[in-house]
Amino acid sequence: MSREATEIHVLTGPTAAGKTDAALDWAEANHAEILSCDSVCVYRGMDIGSAKPSAEQRARVIHHGLDLAHPSERFSVTRYVECAKAAITAAQSRGRRILVTGGSGFYLAAFFGPVADEVDIPKEVSDEVRRLFNAGLEPLLSRLRQAEPGPLPDWLDIRNPIRVAKALERRLATGQPLDELREAFLARPGPFSDCRISCEVLERPDDELKSRIARRTKAMLAEGLIEESKWLLSLDLDPELPSARAVGYRATMDWLNSGSKLPKEALEERINLDTWALVRKQRKWFVRLDLCK
Repeated sequence: MSREATEIHVLTGPTAAGKTDAALDWAEANHAEILSCDSVCVYRGMDIGSAKPSAEQRARVIHHGLDLAHPSERFSVTRYVECAKAAITAAQSRGRRILVTGGSGFYLAAFFGPVADEVDIPKEVSDEVRRLFNAGLEPLLSRLRQAEPGPLPDWLDIRNPIRVAKALERRLATGQPLDELREAFLARPGPFSDCRISCEVLERPDDELKSRIARRTKAMLAEGLIEESKWLLSLDLDPELPSARAVGYRATMDWLNSGSKLPKEALEERINLDTWALVRKQRKWFVRLDLCK
């Protein structure tokens, strides 16, 4: 990758805001290729529930970052960075710009700061944390509170067992408080710190966005979300995998597991509520990354 020439434009915003159409128009007008920044679109077979660009849309503009892994895999942000760098190199080799579009917070953060530390986790620590993880969130939190002096920091998502487990691993491995570990982490250069990055956040009023979410949910159910979810169930996925917890799919798999006793309207409502919770989470990321200016 030519460091002097690397320019990245980021188009982000909450789910259902209309990023896909806006990205296609921008890419065509600016001689660019599109790099997805969506943590569900990386999975093969998860097309409808992720609102993955269609074959027709991919024919209009070259896309990267789609269909990279099987749902049974855990796709890390580090792996995403490798994919992103390869996409940028490929686009530049064709004399094209790159447009990053999507709203997945950890992937998005890679363009604005560090994504991985160099903490060495001893085997005995990783084994202990794995046992606690398998026992559930509460044992993880209890052990972390035991190890961490004072209250847990506000920036840690204590409802996310994966984040809690990673924090516990680093706390036990280093003996350092979480805030000190975070400060050291944030001082590291990001993987794209040598790039020129511009960013635009596509937003809509809440009422309009909720209407768009409801229409999209109805369309997804009509187009095959239930069939995709049946396929995911057949894979017997670890319920903590990102693919198994993805918005829309999780609700539909729960509905299927219940014997579809509830009416489909109840499933729609659950997906709409889960999607709105995702919107709130995404907006917190935009604030955290200082993108809302």
